[in-house]
Amino acid sequence: MRSLASTVLAILLGLAALPALAADDAIFTDFSGQPRSIESYTGDGKWLVVMVWAHDCGVCNQEAEGFAQFHAEHNDKDARVLGLTLDGVANKAKAEAFIARHDLPFPNLIGEPEAAMLKYMMLTGEAFRGTPSFLLYGPDGKLRAAQPGAVPVTSIEAFIAKNSQ
Repeated sequence: MRSLASTVLAILLGLAALPALAADDAIFTDFSGQPRSIESYTGDGKWLVVMVWAHDCGVCNQEAEGFAQFHAEHNDKDARVLGLTLDGVANKAKAEAFIARHDLPFPNLIGEPEAAMLKYMMLTGEAFRGTPSFLLYGPDGKLRAAQPGAVPVTSIEAFIAKNSQ
């Protein structure tokens, strides 16, 4: 278990990295190792649901197939899903197994846990609480909502319907 001093040091070092995250949004990679950013998937006239997951998250495993179905139903129309795993390079094979097990049709990025948590904090102004977590971007590319924990697909569909003009 970490001591209080080492935890505080880790937080301070992480906060020091925030300006670098703002300047370099490509802190994630796709599964072929190419640098990618969440922002490269936004602003194309469609809603974007970012599902932040981990291979060993029980709720993520329960919700993955619902978001796969959401993506299949909406991708050609008004919305799509982007997965973001916090498994990091060390657990890439386990993340790939998660994607295969749930037959995810949407793109997925992989990030190191600390960098992904800092990015979430930078985007939302709130501490990262765990997986799953969701970010919802409007068709204009602006972040419209963030939610830690389970979110039913029907709630996302209702939010999109209510906020689409």
